[in-house]
Amino acid sequence: MFAAFCGFQTAIILDRGFRQSAAGLFVSLGCLSGIFAQPILGRWLDRHPEIPVKRAFGVCMALALGVHMVFLFTRPGFFGTALIFLLLGVLETNAYPLIDSIAVHMIAAGLDVDYSLGRGLGSLSYGVVCILVGRQTAVWGVESALVTHAVLLAGMICFAAACPALPGCPVRPNGERSHSALYLLRQNRAYTLMLAGGFFGMAAVLPLSSFAVTLVTSKGGDSADLGVVMFLMAALEFPAAFLFQYLRRRFSCQRIQVLAMFFMMLKPVVYRLSGSLHAFFAAQSIQILGYGIFTPANVYYTNENIAPEDRVQGQSLKTVLTNGMGGVVGNLMAGAVIDRGGVGALLAVSTALGAVGVLFSLLSVRERARQERAAV
Repeated sequence: MFAAFCGFQTAIILDRGFRQSAAGLFVSLGCLSGIFAQPILGRWLDRHPEIPVKRAFGVCMALALGVHMVFLFTRPGFFGTALIFLLLGVLETNAYPLIDSIAVHMIAAGLDVDYSLGRGLGSLSYGVVCILVGRQTAVWGVESALVTHAVLLAGMICFAAACPALPGCPVRPNGERSHSALYLLRQNRAYTLMLAGGFFGMAAVLPLSSFAVTLVTSKGGDSADLGVVMFLMAALEFPAAFLFQYLRRRFSCQRIQVLAMFFMMLKPVVYRLSGSLHAFFAAQSIQILGYGIFTPANVYYTNENIAPEDRVQGQSLKTVLTNGMGGVVGNLMAGAVIDRGGVGALLAVSTALGAVGVLFSLLSVRERARQERAAV
């Protein structure tokens, strides 16, 4: 579902006559609206454990399908398009933390769920859809991606109906109530520093996906080549799922996140060194040690460092500050930077943001060590 829309949304926006900066604004609005919606929904579900997470997920998907159909059959202007992206951000972006929460609750309920394998299979399907839709758009135009997206949205609604119903939070020790996002950030400094690292890491790499169409065309490619790039970005996360399990048996999740953010910082550097389209294809392999292991490490790190009564809130907060805020800042930056300085300037700024992400993650490791020494 995400592949059919997110992988081609910038191409669709540009095809409708908007500038790169407008595309960055629309994509950022989608992220920004999710920033406000996710913590509200997450905390509400934490406070109402009798309501299955899958029900909230299904409602969001049904409403998203309605908004999407409006976008498919109309050609709204600047403000209308901005409103549609804002609404899709509220509804579709919530799918990410809600699916994470469903997985976490299944694990907490004692079910044998291999989250990293599920994540890897999801990435593989993302990649397959990207390459198929890339070829589809080369034949029928980029607008045809919206039709595929609508079909997959309907499929997600069917998934929500078939998924086992688990309560919002199956483990509530001592009748503890959930806390606010501000409380979680204040009480766990190491966790907050790691989220800050994730924010800068996402701000560095998410624009490289959102504006992949610009990067591909700068290498002489077309929409079919864009599909290949998006396929490689996602499919390489499948072996990363197995690599993460190997790393997790030997290192803590926080150290895995430091490793992931280091390679996320290197990603724009490798892109800059890619002199041809085929070299650019090969450069996607850095995804394995970057974003590919960052996401499962981020989920497990959150689950290990947040109390059970706050886990939906914690997963939402993780998505808000990394994919959400990182996407907002990164995409706004990317659209403006490309308009003014081109692809080279984007890659330079992305590298700098990635370096800051590595710094914050290292500070988080040091803070966690300090806390452990103080507790002895």
